[in-house]
Amino acid sequence: MLLLLLVGALTVTALARKLGWPAPLLVTAVAIAVSFLPNLNVEIEPELILTLVLPPLLYSAALDISFQDFRTSLRQIRRLGIGLVIITALVVGGIANILIGEIGLLAALLLGAIVAPPDAVSATAIGKKLGLPRRVMTVLSGESLINDAAALTMFTLFLTGLNQHTEVNFGQGFVLLLVNIVVGVGVGLAIAFVIQFVRIRIDDPLIETVIGLLVPFAAYLLAEELQGSGVLAVVAAGLYLGYNAPKASYVMRLQEQPIWASLDVLLEAFVFALIGLQFKNVLIEAINSERGLGYSLGVAFIVLGVVVLIRPAYVFFSYYRRQIPVFKERRIRRGRAEPEMSWQDLTVVSWTGMRGVVTLAAAAAAKAALGPAGDLIFLIAFVVTIGTLLLQGLTLPWVIKALKVSDPDQEARDLAAEQALMSKTFKVAMEQMQPTWEKLAAKIGQDKADKLMARIQGSAAARMAALQDDDDGAAAAQPSRLGLDRVPQQQMAKYMTDARRQMNELRRKVLIEERDQGNLDEEVMRTVLLELDTEEFALDKSWQSRMRS
Repeated sequence: MLLLLLVGALTVTALARKLGWPAPLLVTAVAIAVSFLPNLNVEIEPELILTLVLPPLLYSAALDISFQDFRTSLRQIRRLGIGLVIITALVVGGIANILIGEIGLLAALLLGAIVAPPDAVSATAIGKKLGLPRRVMTVLSGESLINDAAALTMFTLFLTGLNQHTEVNFGQGFVLLLVNIVVGVGVGLAIAFVIQFVRIRIDDPLIETVIGLLVPFAAYLLAEELQGSGVLAVVAAGLYLGYNAPKASYVMRLQEQPIWASLDVLLEAFVFALIGLQFKNVLIEAINSERGLGYSLGVAFIVLGVVVLIRPAYVFFSYYRRQIPVFKERRIRRGRAEPEMSWQDLTVVSWTGMRGVVTLAAAAAAKAALGPAGDLIFLIAFVVTIGTLLLQGLTLPWVIKALKVSDPDQEARDLAAEQALMSKTFKVAMEQMQPTWEKLAAKIGQDKADKLMARIQGSAAARMAALQDDDDGAAAAQPSRLGLDRVPQQQMAKYMTDARRQMNELRRKVLIEERDQGNLDEEVMRTVLLELDTEEFALDKSWQSRMRS
């Protein structure tokens, strides 16, 4: 059944990608239809979702996000990832307690915690395709990295209170959240530090990559065992290792990126298929419940409306509150700045509240633990998940296009920054290569060494001209072999390869220094770094290298 589920979900995902449709929505819709097949009953195991699916998804997202952008937008991310989650849980819990008071306040608050965290998978996929500005993408991606921790902490607090028949203790909840943050982040950074220490010393790209595959599971399980947030442990580890990835071997980077991208596609297809396959069971349970289908759906749609509306209200209020004089003066005095966002940007952020994997897993855990009340909570959570996926997921592309939320100059700025960075790395590397040229001149003579250096400089000039779409300049800068043919071909190939490899290493150091000093965008650095990695891969796999080995 699991194999059929994965194959079917991937098939639908492949079709959606080919047609340019949002894959999560199509997978969910097809799974809903499939759920009505006879003798089909797929149950959700909450531990399976939270332990095997959530950690790699979070880790992959943390590796991919720019740490610099994350740090710059941290105030906005924190407002959405923690503040909005808490407000949503409390408001939904209060309204649910009024509508279905018989389940009790704790169960109502538990429902609020379950439906509080959005899943940014669909939103970021749509945003990347339609070219959302980087400032918006950073906020959405960053929010998705930390909101699960806040929601699961509240979920644990309320569920423990229900099981132990105690009252809500918000002081205890605050302490629990603080412990979750400190222990989770600490465990994640400790594991990441050890992994980075090992990676840069073992010089075995295959083992480095395999170790990386174990990181999210190790961080999550160890943090949870120590009463910390597994989610924050995974995020902290991913941010640290992603930031320090340029210091690891280039082969590991080239191997790791497609592996995590493939796992993302597989796990996301699996999760959204699992959501859709619950539809028939949820419907039958609602029909057979004491409250009946109509009453249960009525409550569920009211909660859905609250969840959808509370996000824009909070987003706009929390952002424009900064303009109130007292808050503005306090922010200036503390030196806290954050990227400016237009009302169009805020509208898009407001409309990206689709629920997903954490809501699904937490609702399944509540259903297993609470009996009839759990069945109703699961129904409401399911309606909220499906409702937000369909309502916001289907209309988000239209909202982005209608409001013209894009950054058309981003590509041009990135290209200009890339050109400047390429030029600087070539210049610095050539200067630092001077001792190497002197040693080479002692071996093959000053004249031949100068010609070899000129040839490498000509290759650099040709690539810079090609980057600027200057065909004439690229042709004129093509390196000449004049004067080098008298040197044995294999020996000259070795000198050339060694020099280019050393230059690439020097250029990587320049990239890292410029990034650490805040002189360039991390996305630009990654683009240039990928080019250096692929060039070195080509050097290692060239026929000359294989003959020498």
